[in-house]
Amino acid sequence: MTDGVDTDEALMLRFAGGDVQAFEELYRRHELRVWRYLQRNLDNRATTDELMQEVWFAVARAARGYRPIARFTTWLLTLAHNRLVDTLRATRHHERLPTVADGSDGLSLVEQLAADSQTEPLERAQSQQHAAALLAAIEQLPPEQRQAFLLHAEGELTLAEIAQVTSTSFETAKSRLRYARSKLRRLLQEYA
Repeated sequence: MTDGVDTDEALMLRFAGGDVQAFEELYRRHELRVWRYLQRNLDNRATTDELMQEVWFAVARAARGYRPIARFTTWLLTLAHNRLVDTLRATRHHERLPTVADGSDGLSLVEQLAADSQTEPLERAQSQQHAAALLAAIEQLPPEQRQAFLLHAEGELTLAEIAQVTSTSFETAKSRLRYARSKLRRLLQEYA
């Protein structure tokens, strides 16, 4: 407990002991992070919502056996990633990422680019254009690079955690992230 706030790991252990409010707090803290990771890889709201339910049901089912050997977010995003991979294998196609015009919720990646409502119309339009270009560029990444990039950008995971989530080596995760960033730089060159 830090400053009166339980860590995610402590909340998970409390939930394993039967504290339903601890689960609700975990869900509140991580709902958007997991949803954005899934949605940006699928661009299918119905499938994303279905996978979200599966992920959180898996969290509830695994609670009694949970051991905090890694950060909770690493463990949680591993569950989400595994369900994403299973879904992609089952459907045998990789869908595109959302565009700004799709009205997708919780776009923290885009929030970095998007102007707030106080900006001038021209600035806001340019910012939305940049955000759309970023999402379109992310869409062009190969799936493994896109997943590594989104786990880092959305999930705020380290390279070691990305390697753990994707069941790859540290060097593979590092290469995927490096190639993703390099390709994004090339694709977004005109906006620099």
